[in-house]
Amino acid sequence: MRVVIAGDSLLLRKAVVRLLEDAGIEVAGEARSAADLVRKVHAHRPDVAILDIRSPSQLDEGLQATGVIRAQHAGIGVLLLAQRVDECYAAELLEHGAEGIGYLLEDRIDEVARFVDAVGQVAEGRCVLDPEIVSHVMTRRRRGSTLEALGDRERQVLAQMARGASNRAIARRMFLCERAIERSVTCIFDALKISASRTAHRRVLAVLAYLRAS
Repeated sequence: MRVVIAGDSLLLRKAVVRLLEDAGIEVAGEARSAADLVRKVHAHRPDVAILDIRSPSQLDEGLQATGVIRAQHAGIGVLLLAQRVDECYAAELLEHGAEGIGYLLEDRIDEVARFVDAVGQVAEGRCVLDPEIVSHVMTRRRRGSTLEALGDRERQVLAQMARGASNRAIARRMFLCERAIERSVTCIFDALKISASRTAHRRVLAVLAYLRAS
């Protein structure tokens, strides 16, 4: 697996490079800004582009860079690191599809195995959201939201979906059979009135509904 990483903090960038290389992941290039990251992605065609965001102004730059990378290199995953949780930003990030997208807090870098696993999941085309995002959404959700139609199991399953887990992984974590999870996912789609479509990814739409419920 090959990655390109960008961030204006040299110390943090080098720390991430070191732990990735120690995990057997090749760092093909480094950049200091989102715009430079796009250029490095064009040059090196990595499996994942990692962008560290350290200020509010960089959020928009991160979104723009993600849009360019996904538009021009559909198979390349994008993992963004941020200093704080922002559900609105996460929702906007997922607007055009969740495949191969990750959004984590910088603190997760200290959890090396977990961070490396997140990079691998993004490379495989999965969506990875920081657990803090899910926690904040659950805490702030008001009565009367669209999620009130969901039962406890469906909410647990949807929370796992928001973390990027597959049905098989959810079944393992909840100690249920995969068929039971499939039924819960179908119930989620029905409750949220998300119909099958050739132009929309129902799993992504369900996660977006989850993130917006506050």
